[in-house]
Amino acid sequence: MDKQTFWKLIESARADAEPDRVAEHAARLLALRPAAEIAAAQQVLWDLLAESYRSPLWAAAYVINGGCSDDGFDYFRGWLLTQGEEAFTRALADPDSLADHPAVREAAAEGLELWDEEALSIAWTAYTEATGRELPADSFTISYPPLDPAWSFDFDDTTETATRLPRLTALFG
Repeated sequence: MDKQTFWKLIESARADAEPDRVAEHAARLLALRPAAEIAAAQQVLWDLLAESYRSPLWAAAYVINGGCSDDGFDYFRGWLLTQGEEAFTRALADPDSLADHPAVREAAAEGLELWDEEALSIAWTAYTEATGRELPADSFTISYPPLDPAWSFDFDDTTETATRLPRLTALFG
């Protein structure tokens, strides 16, 4: 399993599932693959989570969800993974671009939070479904990079947040 294959899996799940059921459907599709490939998918998922472990994206999640704890940031990034590669890549390059995402616009209008805890366990769920056993603990490692100190400010500081994420701040203001 590599990133390209993982993203194809997510796109297939997105094509066949309701937006709030993408992770569940991705796990079902993944469960059809060999156990070794399922286990490898967990590493790909954690690599993508590590890649998205960035202060600007955390600030965006904070604005969108009206606050964002450590776990909340994990769940937000899980939601972002289920949006597909294009949305994920775009948000990493420019978190303020999330203001254009239809689900983000809906969240602003409806007062919804965006998160998907289940997305973090796509491979765990698939592996259990396919083998009847838990995913081996040694099949993945988690290593997050340090956060950007230039973004080390209180995300409740609306002036600073509006300067750095003007479109999201206006949308959720």
